[in-house]
Amino acid sequence: MRLIASYLTGLIFGIGISLSGMANPAKVLNFFDFAGSWDPSLAFVMGGALAVTALGYRFVLRAPGPLLETRFLIPTKTDLDARLVGGSALFGIGWGMAGFCPGGALPALGTGNGHVFLFVAAVIAGIWIARLLTPTPTAQA
Repeated sequence: MRLIASYLTGLIFGIGISLSGMANPAKVLNFFDFAGSWDPSLAFVMGGALAVTALGYRFVLRAPGPLLETRFLIPTKTDLDARLVGGSALFGIGWGMAGFCPGGALPALGTGNGHVFLFVAAVIAGIWIARLLTPTPTAQA
């Protein structure tokens, strides 16, 4: 059941990214082009996603527990550190250079564009390197 829920969630996300045009790197890059052909549609997509997420959290967290897990897995870390700031900066730089967010690149793999495959390969390599360089967290009781 968890696999089916994961698949359906990814499918809905991919359809939303594709329908909104965010799988098109030119559309994303135009959002960052304030002096040229600026396209604010990315801000509307992000704002819509934020609104749905905020409402979803308020609704879901009222339940006694999740359907497919033993407990809600909510991040508890609230401090800013060099890893968070550095990772965010790398994410933003990569997004601005390539025109892809990792979430938007996955549905774009269906286009067969070699640049998309190269970007996704770079993301996977980055995740792999980060895991090699990051100590494994200890289990908390």
